[in-house]
Amino acid sequence: MKSAFETAVAAVRSLAAYVGVSLWVLVCGPPGMLLAMATGRPDALYVLGRMGVRIGLGAAGIRCRVAGREHIQLHRAAVYCVNHASNVEPPILYMALAALHPRLRILYKAQIHKLPVLGRAFDMAGFVPIERRSPRRSMQAILQAAAAVRAGNSFLVFPEGTRSRTGELQPFKPGVFLIAERAGAPLVPVAIQGTRAAMRKGSPLVRPVTVSVRIGAPVESAGAEAETTLMERTRAAVAELLEQGPVTGR
Repeated sequence: MKSAFETAVAAVRSLAAYVGVSLWVLVCGPPGMLLAMATGRPDALYVLGRMGVRIGLGAAGIRCRVAGREHIQLHRAAVYCVNHASNVEPPILYMALAALHPRLRILYKAQIHKLPVLGRAFDMAGFVPIERRSPRRSMQAILQAAAAVRAGNSFLVFPEGTRSRTGELQPFKPGVFLIAERAGAPLVPVAIQGTRAAMRKGSPLVRPVTVSVRIGAPVESAGAEAETTLMERTRAAVAELLEQGPVTGR
């Protein structure tokens, strides 16, 4: 009985989150893009994005605790590598790394680029869609991201390539590490926990939970280090953060 009630509440809150965010994007997205075009800067899109994320997470009842903010690289571009288990993770991480706005970019699935308004806003903000089924297009996206990092922008990436069904850390794909390698930028390991309970793969329901984000010390990519070694070191750093468990406190 309790489970059925909780599911019903989650369904109502999920609907509120979807409707609220959709309306926010449709109503505020076009003016924000016009302002961004007029000023030549994406700052307005980041402000509106933060407000939209707050609407969605607040309606869904998701709270977030963050540890390790001192490892956010405020004075140099970096590639933030995060484990991936749920679709709710990108907006949560977008807020956890808000100190980097408006120089935070996201490498995201190309399917999302087809969404009206949102895809165009992502283009203007400098986010890069990646089509993993096409090696040629994937490499183009990686080269585009590397150029953006060299220009001083940080990137948020999910090196597992797809969501983990079990929540266990999957093998990392080598492609995203070319971004850091070509740009000479550090890789910052990030571990996120609790999101699988918020939204399981294949389910549209978003349940109210407290999510934990741990940000680790950067792994330097400069030097003669082999790509596989760099990938292994970064994965080990993410795994170590996960082993520390959820962030406690308020």
